[in-house]
Amino acid sequence: MNQEKVLKVLLGPVVSEKTTMGSINNQYVFRVTPDSNKREIRTAVETLFGVKVEAITTLNVKGKKKMFKGKSGRRVNWKKAVVKVAEGQMIDVSAS
Repeated sequence: MNQEKVLKVLLGPVVSEKTTMGSINNQYVFRVTPDSNKREIRTAVETLFGVKVEAITTLNVKGKKKMFKGKSGRRVNWKKAVVKVAEGQMIDVSAS
């Protein structure tokens, strides 16, 4: 996989109370491109952060239905990846 594709797979970390608690168990959550697969995500995380990835779980998140000034709309669907890294390694997502 070329370097340009590696840099475009990860869109950013998902920072919330739930994902912060997951970092205790060496699990980190990232927003990824909808067409990426687990192999590409693994390569991107290992290349960019220099850690060994043990497992990856991907989820397609459906966009919520919202009302804006009486008109119904919908947020964009997106994909997230839960990445478990090897014991003793960590990723600093606050610096990203």
